[in-house]
Amino acid sequence: MSIYAVNRMCHQLMHDKNHRYAMQNYPEQVVARLDLTDEEREAVLAGDVGRLYLMGANAFLLGYLTRFEVLGLTLPVYNERMRAVDGLTPKTDL
Repeated sequence: MSIYAVNRMCHQLMHDKNHRYAMQNYPEQVVARLDLTDEEREAVLAGDVGRLYLMGANAFLLGYLTRFEVLGLTLPVYNERMRAVDGLTPKTDL
């Protein structure tokens, strides 16, 4: 399941300074190494947290992108993109 790679990428921002630096400065290179679908890769690089959430990414972990302003995401931008999908149902693998 490749959405796991998105969650792990976000989690690593908090716990791995080298990963954080790479995502802040060379996101295309980092994302290219991840096991993602083309749609997921495109959404990550666009900072489209709403679409990633709908694909099944964890909203809490996506918030780390704003904490470190990765991919140009700030808290207001994150909130706007997440509110745009409010009421839509995220994908789950239950």
